Amino acid sequence: MPPLTKADIVEAVYDRVGGFSKKEAAEAVDDVFETMKEVLAQGEKIKISGFGNFIVRHKKERMGRNPQTRDPMPIPARLVLKFSPSQVLRKLLNPHRE
Repeated sequence: MPPLTKADIVEAVYDRVGGFSKKEAAEAVDDVFETMKEVLAQGEKIKISGFGNFIVRHKKERMGRNPQTRDPMPIPARLVLKFSPSQVLRKLLNPHRE
């Protein structure tokens, strides 16, 4: 199954929500993603009920190895995005675990 693209999401919004043109549906989807990017860039958490949480985490600098030379090298500190699915989404993905 091919991955879901932003165009697929726009199409789903257009099909499910009446009263929008495709252009307006695309703008709404773009606005949602833009808002999410802005909030995450500020280091804030996004909680979507019934779906999950997006959390920006700080990873400390650590020592790693160059895979070709095996020489130690520092891996700089960075921010990473973590997604934690909600219980509703977990149950949907794993119905046999109930």
